[in-house]
Amino acid sequence: MSMYDELCSFRNLHRAFKKAKENKRFSEGVGDFELNLEGELLKLQKEIAGRTYSPRPLRRFSIRDPKTRVIHASHFRDRVVHHALCNIIQPIFEKSFIYDSFANQTRKGTHKAVAGFDKFKRKVSENGRLIRNARYSNQVIGHILKCDIKHYFQEVDHEVLMDIISRRIKDDKVLWLIGAILRANLTSGEDEICLAERNKMKACDGFPSRKGMPLGNLTSQFFANVYLNELDYFVKHILRAEYYIRYVDDFVILHRSRCMLEFYKEQVDEFLKEILKIELHADKTKIFPIYHGAPFLGFRVYYYHKLLKKSNIRHFRRRLEWLIQLYESGEISEQSLIASVDGWLEYARYGDTWKMRKEVVEKVQHLLNQ
Repeated sequence: MSMYDELCSFRNLHRAFKKAKENKRFSEGVGDFELNLEGELLKLQKEIAGRTYSPRPLRRFSIRDPKTRVIHASHFRDRVVHHALCNIIQPIFEKSFIYDSFANQTRKGTHKAVAGFDKFKRKVSENGRLIRNARYSNQVIGHILKCDIKHYFQEVDHEVLMDIISRRIKDDKVLWLIGAILRANLTSGEDEICLAERNKMKACDGFPSRKGMPLGNLTSQFFANVYLNELDYFVKHILRAEYYIRYVDDFVILHRSRCMLEFYKEQVDEFLKEILKIELHADKTKIFPIYHGAPFLGFRVYYYHKLLKKSNIRHFRRRLEWLIQLYESGEISEQSLIASVDGWLEYARYGDTWKMRKEVVEKVQHLLNQ
């Protein structure tokens, strides 16, 4: 069975449906799709196998998380296709990912990335060795290069991405489906790209020579990881930076020498510009002494402790009030409320947040006991 035949198989599409439905049971389109599940899956199977499949326009909306982000939500049937595609190609690419890449992978995640950061800061500082003439007990040796890519998801180059993918995926039909998904990202509405611009779009071997992937799609998250895997190999095998961690486009390099980190910064920016057609954000890419702390995945990480960013705390407090209103109006169940709060508590416990977590638990318990 070819890779594309496996992708189109009813078994794979059914598995993709179950993944797409997880935590989306009450989302738009799920109920209608499930009502005629076999028929919908067979229709998708026929479209994909015959290469007549065409993704539907993306639904666009904005959220504050805590800064404003534009999210593009795919139709549910398209999310099924995304999962079906990733079921087949993700295991192929995951084998090539470095150990210290933590996003969107089995048995990885934010918590593992933060734990890896803690491990590296201890090694670089030689378990808390102080700088010469230290005035305070937290002034340990070592520095952190915190990198931020400028408008990463908006600037991913489709031609570069397809070249990276085609090195490992040789099935032309699978590449066609990936191209169809990327083209749908570009044609999700007249407000995104006007018709005249679409008509001028260049193509390379049938794929769009354009930029950008929408936040919110499974395939966007996966392709974002594949794209920066090229950077991972450059940093680890060419620059030979030992203490490097990446979570999507959020990455850091730790080293005892500030001068070495300045060199890494120049080399990384040059590689990104020349090879991946993206660049570091000049104002947000900085080098910090370890004892000053550095922002990483929503925390401000110091040597002896970690604090949640104030913007994240404000965002959660607003979200908690919103969840309470939904619960009191009967729009969500007790189980949904607890699941949402527990998810945040699990994330927050990796920082020094005991007092705040205690207040949240008491507030929710008081609400449920009324």
